[in-house]
Formats: sequence, C-alpha cells, structure tokens
Amino acid sequence: MRNTVRQALVARQLDERLAAHFPVGRRLRVLDVGLGQGTQALRLARAGHEITGLESDPAMLDAVRDALSKEPAGIRERVRLIEGDGRDTGAHFLPGAFDVVLCHGVLMYVPEPDPMLAALARVLAPGGLLSLLVRNADALALRPGLTGDWDTALAAFDSPVYTNRIGLPARADRRETLTTTLTAIGAPLHTWYGVRVFTDLAADDAPAPAPDDWDRLLAAEDRAGRTDPYRAVAALLHLCGVRG
Repeated sequence: MRNTVRQALVARQLDERLAAHFPVGRRLRVLDVGLGQGTQALRLARAGHEITGLESDPAMLDAVRDALSKEPAGIRERVRLIEGDGRDTGAHFLPGAFDVVLCHGVLMYVPEPDPMLAALARVLAPGGLLSLLVRNADALALRPGLTGDWDTALAAFDSPVYTNRIGLPARADRRETLTTTLTAIGAPLHTWYGVRVFTDLAADDAPAPAPDDWDRLLAAEDRAGRTDPYRAVAALLHLCGVRG
C-alpha cells in the first residue's frame, strides 16, 4: 500500500504541475531517470507524451519492457528505454532535449546528489519542469521513533544515512539544501509537496482499503502533503523546479 499511495500522490501532484506550466494538449518530451517499474512513465505515455526512460539496472529495464509489451502499439511507440546512469545524461542527450525530467526515488542511492542534479538540469529546456522525489532528512527520525527503535531514531538526528526497508544503504536530503542546489543549477524550486505523512508505517504487504476508505485516505494524504506543518514531516518530499 505504501508504494501505491506514493505513486497516486505523485501522479496527482505531477499532473497539477504539468497543467500549470504547459498548454493543454501539448505533447511533452519527458525523461524519466531511474524509472523503476515505469509507473509514471507508462501513465504519461498513455496521456500522449513522448517518454525516454533512463535506467541503470538491467533487471528493472526488463520489467518495464515486459509491462510495455502489454500496452497498445501507439503507446509502445511513444516510449524509448535506455540503459544508463542519470549522471551521464550528457553522453546520451543534447542540452535542452526535454520539457520534463523526472527523478523519483533515485537521489537516496547517490552519495553526492549535486553532479546528478546538474546533469539533469542541463538536458531540461528553458521553462521545463524538474520533478524530484527524495527521502526527507528532516523527518528521518520519525519512523524509527514511532516504532520504538530509539537507537536508529537518535542516529537519524546526526546523519542522513540510513538503511531502507529492503536492507540497502541509502541517504536522505534536506529541503533547504536542495533548494540551494536547484537555484545554483538554474532550476529553482517552484513548488514542493510532502508524500506519505500518515501511511509511512503501513506494512509493505498491507491490503488496499475498500474504495471509499481509499478515497478518504488519499484525500487526507493529499491535504497533508500541501499543508504546513504536516508536509514538512512527510517521509518523502516531492520538489518541483523550473528551468530559468
């Protein structure tokens, strides 16, 4: 359920930003860096946009190819998949090649985010949208604290490094630091949201709620993700910068 909540909220927020920044009906050039299972990429392809997926994990690419093979031909033709690292966009794409760049759930596995962010901004067209989904370092102690894991909670106050739920080492980011970086690379922060304020403690295999409950859950999460002080303690931050 946690991933379903994440994807649903990011989709709402992203669609809101696209509607605000681009004319209705415009076919956008979208780069999805580290596209994972391709949830957002396939969704945007179905909406008529041209998608390029850049993924460093061959197994993930195979999973997306399999999902893409089940789509109608018109959608398959709008998706291009490339094996590669987001830090090496200059080797694959010309400057200003994309209207939208997505980088969701990737920076937490990058020891130093600035080079990747600069590489992403380089391929973003003027007025283009950079969408980042990151682990929130300002709320890193919250999950272990609420579960009574006091050692991990105390450590989270002093370091952005943590071990995620699947046992991998990862790193969280602070909104203030990313705001400074986005300004420096010419894609200053325009809007930001919190993602998973209430449901971050849900079990990975928790069943989806009934439709009415699901609608209320998303409504509460959506409201919290837009409202201070709640969004500041969300597990994830969705930051949207605009290329100057």
